[in-house]
Order: sequence, then structure tokens, then C-alpha cells
Amino acid sequence: MSTRYIGFLLERFAAHAEQDAIVWNDKTFSYGWMLEAVNRWMRSLEQQGIRRSAVVSLEADFSPNAVALMLALIEWGCILVPITSSVEAKKPEFRAIAEVESILEITPDDEVGQQITGVEAKHELIRQLKDAGRPGLVLFSSGSTGKNKAALHDFVPLLEKFKVPRHTLRTMTFLLFDHIGGVNTLLYALSNTGCVITVADRSPEAVCAAVQNHRVELLPASPTFLNLLLLSRAYEHYDLSSLRMITYGTEVMPESTLQRIHSLFPNVNLLQTYGLSEVGILRSKSKASDSLWMKVGGEGFEIRVVDGLLEIKAASAMLGYLNHPSPFTEDGWFRTGDVVEVDGEYIRVLGRKSELINIGGEKVYPVEVESVLLQMEGVEDVMVIGVPNPITGHMVEAHVKLSTGETLPEFRSRMQAFCRERLARFKVPQKVVLVENDLHSGRFKKLRGNVNG
Repeated sequence: MSTRYIGFLLERFAAHAEQDAIVWNDKTFSYGWMLEAVNRWMRSLEQQGIRRSAVVSLEADFSPNAVALMLALIEWGCILVPITSSVEAKKPEFRAIAEVESILEITPDDEVGQQITGVEAKHELIRQLKDAGRPGLVLFSSGSTGKNKAALHDFVPLLEKFKVPRHTLRTMTFLLFDHIGGVNTLLYALSNTGCVITVADRSPEAVCAAVQNHRVELLPASPTFLNLLLLSRAYEHYDLSSLRMITYGTEVMPESTLQRIHSLFPNVNLLQTYGLSEVGILRSKSKASDSLWMKVGGEGFEIRVVDGLLEIKAASAMLGYLNHPSPFTEDGWFRTGDVVEVDGEYIRVLGRKSELINIGGEKVYPVEVESVLLQMEGVEDVMVIGVPNPITGHMVEAHVKLSTGETLPEFRSRMQAFCRERLARFKVPQKVVLVENDLHSGRFKKLRGNVNG
């Protein structure tokens, strides 16, 4: 069967047919199986009446059929809309925004159901891809500080960087199926004929068990998850000696969390990654495993810093949003909204400009305060935001999840004493809210802007 877009992947699958491709529910599937499954699904798509260039939502988590179907849909020239159960309540809204024409839903048993919606996609950007007969990808931002934005990509430029062979690693798909980091992890592992280790449960205990049982070498995670791992102490009960690398991204890493992870896993390479739904994942290199300074870029990417804000020009940049005005400058640079410091070739991300707390002209970045509070005994999680203040403009408010049973006055007194030695006075939270609920989403990312005390 001739191929247009994923031929380089299928050639590698054929050349490594006996190797493990994916572990799902503790069962192993080879690259030979994956090759046959992709070809089978390409034949099936035609038989089931899914047209080339159709907008198709693939509603699944990582599984053998989900992976094979994703590749088949790319090859079939479809515009792919991955959606996971983490956004269950928003599925109808996401389907409507993306103008989904066919729904493929994969059950927990890896069975596939199909539904034709009767919708005809007419959005100008979608029509451009359809007219060109090229595969696409729609990714929804997490929406932690506002409305979910739907980024539409031409899939061909996204695939380009995976044509260069790199390290073969046993890799866990921790980041979700509908996240740019999850898609990048999957394609990196497959293009290097590594083994993809899937997990249905992303709790610290389940992740550690999978690392032990399947000798995972690469764990992509978020800072929020790594903090939960530290709190759970699950690492004490499993053999994690197979780990060679932990990558972290999706949000700013608190320095205290990075230092603790580094001291626990001194022989593991800790690599900060940087990417966005709008431009893809850049190649990165941390200054050191315990450093928040990194180089970013790589082939197909340019970066610049304008007024302290990072901007990116990418060959793999999205075509645009389906439900929001274009964020690009006239000369094609994407304004990330991330405030960065620069030291030669290295940058350090301080936080989102939209999250900056301005107190009488003094700047406070939430992650700096969170990093200090996370060092306090009994603090399980913390979320720092700015709230209006009639005198200073804003003040620092901390939402804190405790395990100590302290009253609010007891904790506030202890916190103020702790922070006075570590933070400038204006950075010490003036208001504290004790919470019992989690302060992160199903994507293991801070719910900044959506905190309920």
C-alpha cells in the first residue's frame, strides 16, 4: 500500500517487526502487529465511509487501536481531533468548535465505535486543509485561565522532525492523548521504535508500579505530578532504577520541587521541555539537571525576546485558531505570553504575563511564592494568585491544601514566620484560603484562575 505521510514510520515498523511497540493493560504488542493494524484501519476507514480529509474526533486514551487509528487517519488525510475523558463535559462543545464530521470512540476494552454527525465542516482554515488534501490536527488548550482555544495544525510539518532518528527508549505516555506533549511523546517513541508504556491510572503509585514492571526509561511529567510523587513517597516502594530521564514541562517548575526531585534521583537526567499547542515542542537542553535555565530551539524554530516576553517562529506553527483571532505578529512570530530572563544562550521562564501579580509596582510571580510554601511541613499543594486590593492594586492570595489539621489562624501565623526569612515582605501572602479539593486538573496542571476555596 503506497503511503503519503507516514511511510517513514511504517518502514521502521517493518524493519523492527519483532520489537515491542506498545504495552497496554500489561499486554505487549509488537511493531509487526502495529504495522498490520495501521494497514487494516486504513482499509476499514474507506469501507466505513470515512472520507479522505474528513474531520474526525478520536475519543480515546493511549491504547493499541487508538495509536493505530491515529496513524491511519493521518495517512488517510483526515483532520484529527483527539479528545480524552479528562474533558468529558466539554466534548459536545469541542466537537462543535472543530466541526467534527465523524466520531470514533474507543472503549476501555479497546473496541471502536463510530458515529457520523451529519456536520459539514466549513471553517475557512479547515477548508484550506481539505482543499490541499493534507492531514490536520486540532488541539484544545487547557483553558486554565480562560476559554479553551482550538489550534488547527497541518500535520505534515509536525511530522517532519521525527524523520531524524534519535534515542530508542522505553517511554511512558503520561501526558494525555489530546495534549501536544502526549502527541509528541508518542511520535518520538514510535519514530525511534522505542516501546510505549501506557497507564490508565496516572496516580503516583500506578506510575511507579509501571516504571518498575515495564522498566520505563523515560518519564515525561508535569511539575504538579512530580510534587504529588514527592508527597506520596510512592518512590520508596518500587524499583525505579530503570529511569534514565524525567522530562517536565506544561507549567513553570517550582525550584524547591526540582531540587528535591534531583536529590532523590541524582542519576536521572532531568530535562525541562518547552512547547505549546500553537507551535509544537521545541528541542531543549537544561543547563544542568538541577537548573531551571535551558536552551530552546532546534531545526525549524527561531526564538526572540521582546520586552521580556518570549516569541517563537516555527515551521510547525498552527494555521490558526478555529475560535479566536490570530495571535501571530505580521511577520509570523507567536507571542507566547511567557516572561523570561535571558543569560547568554539560556532562558528561564518566570511565568505567564497574565498571571503576574503587581503590588504597588513590585512584580510577584506565583511560582516563586509557591516554591517557598511547598517547603513547609504539611503543605500538600498550593496555588498562588493575585486578587484586587484598593491600595496596592493587587495582593498575594494563597490557596493551600494541608495535611496537618491546623486552623487557618494557626497556619497563617506559621506561614508568615516561615516566609519572612525567605521572601520579600510584599511577596508574603496577605490572604490564605485553606482548601480540601485538588488544585490541579486531570492534566496534572495548576487550575490557576479556577480556584474554589
